[in-house]
Amino acid sequence: MITKAALMDAIALTNRGLLATELQKQVILAAIANLEDFNPTPRPVEASNLLDGNWRLLYTTSKALLNLDGLPLCKLGQIYQCIRVDTASVYNIAEIYGLPYLEGLISVAAKFEPVSGRRVQVKFERSIIGLQRLIEYNSPVTFIQQIEAGKKFPAIDFAIKSDKQQGWLDITYIDNDLRIGRGNEGSVFVLTKT
Repeated sequence: MITKAALMDAIALTNRGLLATELQKQVILAAIANLEDFNPTPRPVEASNLLDGNWRLLYTTSKALLNLDGLPLCKLGQIYQCIRVDTASVYNIAEIYGLPYLEGLISVAAKFEPVSGRRVQVKFERSIIGLQRLIEYNSPVTFIQQIEAGKKFPAIDFAIKSDKQQGWLDITYIDNDLRIGRGNEGSVFVLTKT
């Protein structure tokens, strides 16, 4: 049986997938598949106590996320996915670093709806893109509190037509501190609870 420690070792030096070689990707995907076979939570969507909280991305195959590192003069910082089960909300937050005082933030807020014991339908509602200083960003938690309070930010802040922008996510493994998901575009996500 592949352990969580073996998966963590495999992804340790890949910078969330940015530096993964083809061989490393194969090893990681095999480790993920083996770990998924031993998911201790058979119906992850119903395990709200495990699902709820702030998650930090450890590894992904998502080109949309990894390509953020290719922006001119920018480096991808931490990526968070914060789930609020009580409001069926999810917040994706990517910190972008580059020139001093020009640190950026790309965020998408969405609603999710369970469609099975392991799948949620996700409908994107709002995107916020701007400079961390102008937004007064200091942590995902306070940023989300401001969003939930209805704050408009001095940034590119716009509504997303959710009938056009939606997808699904299968939660294939979850325990107290590790979550693995597979998205509708074939991407894999490995996250740790913060």
